[in-house]
Amino acid sequence: MGTRKASGDGASRSRSKDGDRRVGRRALLIGTAVAAVGTAVVARDELTRAWWRLPGVSKPRKEGEVDYAGARWVAASDANWRLADRPDDFGIDMVVIHVTQGSFASAVKVFQDPKHGAASHYIVRKDGRVTQMIRELDVAYHAGNRDYNERSVGIEHEGFVDRPQDFTDEMYEASARLTARICARYDIPLDREHIIGHVEVPGTDHTDPGEHWDWDRYMKLVRAAAAKGSGAAPA
Repeated sequence: MGTRKASGDGASRSRSKDGDRRVGRRALLIGTAVAAVGTAVVARDELTRAWWRLPGVSKPRKEGEVDYAGARWVAASDANWRLADRPDDFGIDMVVIHVTQGSFASAVKVFQDPKHGAASHYIVRKDGRVTQMIRELDVAYHAGNRDYNERSVGIEHEGFVDRPQDFTDEMYEASARLTARICARYDIPLDREHIIGHVEVPGTDHTDPGEHWDWDRYMKLVRAAAAKGSGAAPA
């Protein structure tokens, strides 16, 4: 941009320096104000979450209501999940993919068994039918990690990890539509950091969905379903 002309006027030099200092002060004040606003927003969000966690505070519910259109409701035992008011008390930023290691009927049976101690929000059958057993509002005991349970939705898939033939076209497509809808509802990024397998949960001893689960195919289907729902082009 060129060089500035030298000035022999000490007062001019002084004013120039003062001007620089004023800009610095102004920037500092603006930065401090922005930081204060940010802190206030965080504090407000934490206060809101704390309020929703108070005993007796609960969102209205209807028996048998589902979160995903087309899903069939079959209730899990209330010993396998806990009442919550997500995403207001705990934010949801993840979907966890599971495999039942058995039939659809056997998965329903164990999720309804109060002694089992675990259940997922959804089960997707080989024929693509979706069953919801726990509301997304609530915390399902599916991941084997409290933090991940509180911030995720769990989706089971009928079959066995060592039987790639169990992962049918209908299952992949139905599950992808379900995951895309969940991600849209909670503004979850469509990537492998936020759509994960049970095996990727810290501290877990599970291996599902296993090496035969086609992640590349699945993520393409999820993004395509999201694009179709939003009118945007697939990523």
